[in-house]
Amino acid sequence: MGERRTQAERDAMTVEIGYALVSSAVLAGLTFAAASAPALLLFDLGRTARTVVLGLATAAAVLAFAARVVHVLWRFPRREGRRLGGPAPAPDRADRSGSADSVT
Repeated sequence: MGERRTQAERDAMTVEIGYALVSSAVLAGLTFAAASAPALLLFDLGRTARTVVLGLATAAAVLAFAARVVHVLWRFPRREGRRLGGPAPAPDRADRSGSADSVT
């Protein structure tokens, strides 16, 4: 817990967070448009139905935004390629053969 991150690790995390937020915002916008446009443009809805459609489209966009942020940041590699509580990274090819001298 007392380990300090290098500047490169901090920069990589900043870029990853920015990517997660931008791609999530784009996905949320597309989700909102896809969920609301057909109902609002193709059908003549009453005020209540229009409010319900916009509410559902907003809820779908928020859910898509949150899911995308979590998905992108969860996949971001942690220190030494391991996640907290995750499996250890696979050994390289030489380690699996049992001998560092053998080459396949």
